[in-house]
Amino acid sequence: MDDEILRETEQGPEEAEFKDQVISIRRVTKVVKGGKNLSFSVLAAVGNGRGLVGVGKGKAREVPQAIAKAVENAKKNLIRVPLVGTTIPHPVKGEDGAGTVILRPASPGTGVIAGGAVRVIMELAGVKDILTKSIRSNNPFSVANATIKAIKQLKSPEEVARSRGKSIEELKP
Repeated sequence: MDDEILRETEQGPEEAEFKDQVISIRRVTKVVKGGKNLSFSVLAAVGNGRGLVGVGKGKAREVPQAIAKAVENAKKNLIRVPLVGTTIPHPVKGEDGAGTVILRPASPGTGVIAGGAVRVIMELAGVKDILTKSIRSNNPFSVANATIKAIKQLKSPEEVARSRGKSIEELKP
């Protein structure tokens, strides 16, 4: 019984520390025999500011329900961002459909040089210094998915050292 109470109290603060932000709200129309069905499509991101971030999509007839669905979906799709200080370990490129995003590490004090969906995702992930470029598509859904794909390609220095069978000191120039 004590274990159950412990688990509940451990989950409580963890849930509260996630911040969510809406990236895009779109009104979509489905034309049917009887007329037009209006609904809303929402893209939202959640993060804890310490390396966890997720992006989710929600659709509903009302905006608040669509936002709630998007946030819930984002919490189910959390990924870890390997951070080195306040930036990412190495440059990466992510593609999704026509959206292409390039993420490059930056020196401390640079800030988040990004726009739109990429900025929201990076800030929620806890990245403080990064240079980004979004190429081709400016569709927030494609850009957000490309950003997530780029983040999934990131490897921490520890992972790289382990895969090469070397120590971290040997990898440093």
